[in-house]
Amino acid sequence: MVNMVDLKKALFEGGVVGAGGAGFPTHAKLSDQAETIILNCAECEPLMKVDRQLMVGHVNEILSGMQVLVDALGAKEGIIAVKKSYTASVDAVRSSIADYKSLRLHILPDIYPAGDEVVLIYETTGKIVPQGKIPILVGCVVCNVETVLNLYRKVTYGTNVVTKFVTIAGLVKKPVTVEVPVGVSVQELIDMAGGFSTEENVMLMGGPMTGRICSLNDVVTKTTKAILVLPPNCPPIEKRRRKPNRNIRNAMSVCSQCSMCTMLCPRHLLGQSIEPHVFMRAIANGLTDNVEPFLNSFFCCSCGLCEMYSCHQDLSPRSLLDAYKAGLRAKGVRIPDKPGKGVADPMREERKVPEHRLLNRLGLEPFDVPAPMAGCPREVTEVKLMLRQNIGAPCVPSVKTGDRVEAGQQIAAPPDGALGACLHASITGTVTAVTDSFVSIKA
Repeated sequence: MVNMVDLKKALFEGGVVGAGGAGFPTHAKLSDQAETIILNCAECEPLMKVDRQLMVGHVNEILSGMQVLVDALGAKEGIIAVKKSYTASVDAVRSSIADYKSLRLHILPDIYPAGDEVVLIYETTGKIVPQGKIPILVGCVVCNVETVLNLYRKVTYGTNVVTKFVTIAGLVKKPVTVEVPVGVSVQELIDMAGGFSTEENVMLMGGPMTGRICSLNDVVTKTTKAILVLPPNCPPIEKRRRKPNRNIRNAMSVCSQCSMCTMLCPRHLLGQSIEPHVFMRAIANGLTDNVEPFLNSFFCCSCGLCEMYSCHQDLSPRSLLDAYKAGLRAKGVRIPDKPGKGVADPMREERKVPEHRLLNRLGLEPFDVPAPMAGCPREVTEVKLMLRQNIGAPCVPSVKTGDRVEAGQQIAAPPDGALGACLHASITGTVTAVTDSFVSIKA
């Protein structure tokens, strides 16, 4: 059995970080205070297929990785949390889970955002993470499906993280999920999906709710889950193209204070202080005598429900909240240390947002089609590895231009004592460029 110290060292050296979100270094999550390890197979956003497909194709590796985590941390149990509609994934888990003494299956409702870790912890354990705090305070550690697969590969085979599973969907000829070297370009991913099916399109890196508009020259990192090619006039694209000053003008002119953004806010429904409608009232009326609505923006999880689903006047609370959070952080303001209610809203069950209704509201139902998993359909001959792949400090290169490197070889590491994880060459070849932000390798 692997002990926690050795496991943390292996994960740091292997470059294992959260593969489904912001990319928190996995070794830094591990604690002997953990009572419950939760596997997040909610695939939080529409159109993404990676996690549910991995649960079918790699179920025993993933369950074995979960058992390693439970044993190493001395936790009481591991919970395999899978959405109800992922029937193939549920069947795969049920067929194998009896072989793992500490694991149990939990069926999640088909709601958004079931994959938000605060929501996930409440759905699986009934515990509420204090606002502004981390899951370990309630004895929980949450890991994404692909993250646990990477953990298993490192512990079992010594394999460092050099590949990423990515769904390419939307306006492409052959929607597909591929395992590709980290650092491959978006252009190559589009080619793997048969190219664009229409000339008029905009690409998102990530999901329709939280992803960002990208270009063909952008590259895959350890946190890239999807490349979605969408119509320019669909809500996820139109919202992202709006300028902040327009969002403010719209709030000042038409916000009716209906409070739907707050009533459906998943964090508010778990007793947190975030109230988007109060924030919008302050913005719309220039109210600055009370700083609470602005400080409470720190408790927004940026899921996007308020602006993509709840608001009937097409306003953008999430975008404005994000802008204010960024501005407060830039001024050195810290997350307020204030308690939430500590209990869920009694109307929470009635206010959960079904994912199929969200999909319809976004105008994306035609794109919710299979994206079969494949290997890497094309040979990748060049990669650009960003030195900031995850939360924490950017890595410092240990190679120079002209060096010959092998796939899996460490090429960069975070500064001593800094939060981060090591970075490895994803293909065998020659280093063609080393800058403050990336290392390029050509086969």
